[in-house]
Amino acid sequence: MQDNIIDMIEPTPKFSSKKCKLISLSIRIILQYTTFAVGLIVWYISDYFIAIGALLLSFIVMGIVRSKIRNSVIPPKQREYPYNDQGIADWFTAREFCYEEDLKE
Repeated sequence: MQDNIIDMIEPTPKFSSKKCKLISLSIRIILQYTTFAVGLIVWYISDYFIAIGALLLSFIVMGIVRSKIRNSVIPPKQREYPYNDQGIADWFTAREFCYEEDLKE
């Protein structure tokens, strides 16, 4: 007989201080909108063909940055679950900037 034990996943951290909420919000905005901002800035500075190339390159670079952040802060047992930018930003803020005393219980 097999005993399959399913581990409970840790919930995404919730913050109580405004500092932690602001850090999490800024990281989420950076992860979500950097790709488009780079494309628009390059389009404003130069040609739109170069802007399309910069948009594609920034999409690849931000995907790599997002995956590095995700794999460094999310617990190993939970890496198989999909996380959006808000979840990644919350985990990163909880692990790197706001420690256990700032989290809601």
